[in-house]
Amino acid sequence: MISSALRARVESLLGHAVVSVARVAGGDINDAFELGLAGRRSVFLKTHANAPLTMFDAEAAGLEFLREARALRVPEVLSVAPAGESAPFLLLEFIRPGRPRPEFDVTLGRGLAALHRFGAPSFGFRAANFIGRLVQDNREHTSWAEFYREQRLEPQLRAAEAAGRAPLALRRKFERLFAKLPELVGEAESPARLHGDLWSGNVHVDEHGAPCLIDPAVYGGHREMDLAMMRLFGGFDERVFSAYAEAYPLAAGHAERVHLYQLYPLLVHVNLFGGGYLSSVERALSEYL
Repeated sequence: MISSALRARVESLLGHAVVSVARVAGGDINDAFELGLAGRRSVFLKTHANAPLTMFDAEAAGLEFLREARALRVPEVLSVAPAGESAPFLLLEFIRPGRPRPEFDVTLGRGLAALHRFGAPSFGFRAANFIGRLVQDNREHTSWAEFYREQRLEPQLRAAEAAGRAPLALRRKFERLFAKLPELVGEAESPARLHGDLWSGNVHVDEHGAPCLIDPAVYGGHREMDLAMMRLFGGFDERVFSAYAEAYPLAAGHAERVHLYQLYPLLVHVNLFGGGYLSSVERALSEYL
């Protein structure tokens, strides 16, 4: 299941023998395992033999960024293999899954509001990270409209063009959108502390029945980005959004910006999974042209 060398490395870092190894399902990029340690404690191991050098460092930094807010549970980072090791890995607190409590949705909505309200130093982040297996450039900006164009939409559009997935007509439509972007993004707000890849698979139910955030792609951004992502593929009860809005009311016109902020994850899906998502990009664009 894992190599003897990796097992020995984990044991050395944690100071406990690994007594059991069980594969954990759910990841489509990395191999994941529950490691049982002497003393009946478990830890979570994520590894990938060909991982980009900074991938696990970036995930560890993102988890710590979320944990700083103390808004929702986020796994504790136990160790991350230095870039260049033969078997890169990330060791985390193991979150044993449970059944959601009746107040799960309200807790998630209020917790997400608290995370966003905690804020971030700028639009962006101190280092690049990853969304899926794609590099996410987080170069910092003082303007949200500028950041959204330059560090989110433009890189994904260029990647789609380079792969032959985006026709010239799509570029022309985006150029029209870019010209209007400053007026479309809504009222100026301070940067929110974003999860960055908040689909339902990245919200777990812990052993206490409470929400836990995993697999972030963090940055400081407009808070409606996380909310738009949550609505893109479903999986969240309307009570989550109601609890959020009660705790941290949204600016006027937020409902009209949902498709605008879904453009980024849709372009990511074009680059990860192919041109089948182009029609969804076109539909979202049509709301603003």
